[in-house]
Amino acid sequence: MTPQEVLEFAKLNEVQQVDVRFADIPGLSHHITYPVKEITLDSFESGFGIDGSSIRGWAAINESDMLLIPDAATAFLDPFTEIKTLVMNGNVIDPITRQHYERDPRWIAMKAENYLQTTGLADTVYFGAEAEFFIFDNVRFDQSMHEGFYHIDSEEGRWNSGRKENNLGYRPRVKEGYFPVPPTDHYHDLRAEMVQVMTECGLEIECHHHEVATAGQCEIDQRYNTMVKSADNMMLYKYIVRNVAYRYGKTVTFMPKPLFGDNGSGMHCHQSLWRDGKPLFAGELYAGLSQMALWYIGGLLKHARALSAIIAPTTNSYKRLVPGYEAPVNLAYSRRNRSAAVRIPMYSSSPKSKRIEFRPPDPSANPYLAFSALLMAGLDGILNKVDPGDSLDKDIYDLSPEELKAVPSMPASLDEALDCLESDYEFLLKGDVFTAELIDTYIQYKRKNEAEAIRLRPHPYEFHLYYDI
Repeated sequence: MTPQEVLEFAKLNEVQQVDVRFADIPGLSHHITYPVKEITLDSFESGFGIDGSSIRGWAAINESDMLLIPDAATAFLDPFTEIKTLVMNGNVIDPITRQHYERDPRWIAMKAENYLQTTGLADTVYFGAEAEFFIFDNVRFDQSMHEGFYHIDSEEGRWNSGRKENNLGYRPRVKEGYFPVPPTDHYHDLRAEMVQVMTECGLEIECHHHEVATAGQCEIDQRYNTMVKSADNMMLYKYIVRNVAYRYGKTVTFMPKPLFGDNGSGMHCHQSLWRDGKPLFAGELYAGLSQMALWYIGGLLKHARALSAIIAPTTNSYKRLVPGYEAPVNLAYSRRNRSAAVRIPMYSSSPKSKRIEFRPPDPSANPYLAFSALLMAGLDGILNKVDPGDSLDKDIYDLSPEELKAVPSMPASLDEALDCLESDYEFLLKGDVFTAELIDTYIQYKRKNEAEAIRLRPHPYEFHLYYDI
């Protein structure tokens, strides 16, 4: 919609309030709400004032004034508010220079799309991200000087099979939760409602299903879209999933690894480049790929260890990215093989379906930053003709120690990932997509507030290991 169409839509639908949203550096969505009379055509030019100093990773207090400009093209009716509310994403503007704010994640994604077009390689990049999540019935956690704990419960959790009260059985076994029908799949109806709400809000959904883990691990697959739109959609996807679950007294987490001993949640990212409506990744080389696609893979694999700080950005991410378990930590590519970091799907021979899937990302990532970084790595591979090496078509989990030594792997911790980003970020600076100042801010924020904060605190399992030492 145009700004004028937004105002007409609001009037037609008797909207009473307007909500404008934006994301912080870690990827949490924020919002500010106005009575509908406050929104005029001028609002789409002049914007609304906000305090940037209170947003994680943003401006210091002496540079805190920011403007939030609504993007009319993103408007939809909020399905959860009691008062009829229209929602739009906003772009953050510096009120002095009237330029986009360089720490606004959405602006970074917009710059990445613009940079793609300036390269002449393609005019469109499509992303299709598959974000997994858990539905729990109860969660408790706390950390203080003298104690630290978490407790999760799920009606569907296999650990409840021995419960005396209200026990009807039908729970997925550990690592056996893929595609069971109800009643073993407890959350079919809940996911179906999530899909209906998503559809009403403009998301295109391809399917939904139970995932591998017990205790309510689920996946809802969105149809691919252009990069900024896909990132917008992922933010809306999370909002809808959480709020539909909340309606029914459930809680959702996108933490990569909330359960010990069962599968974690990933966000596999399908990617393809197009020009003039034609797919550029289809060809006559390995797995039906073009040379451009292989170079794109080369860029992803070359920069994967640096990318990890952005696409697997939490200390919890590295509880999922562990060699020998479910996550693809080995930096190789293969057709059909889900144990490789890069998989080439082989469901269809159509050139329009030819794409690559990068499997290490998880849904704790900020989608604007993650998708932008992946695109920049792939483009760097094309521009520098980076050879991805030979494909690895055997089960990587069954390789001998000697064979594994020849296959590079993802970092083992957030600290290591941040070190990798610190030593390899030049590819992100091309076209001024990311700035060195932003990357430095990101690294320092992650080190101080996450990696170091975890390192300073005793872990409950350390008492098991060391209390009597």
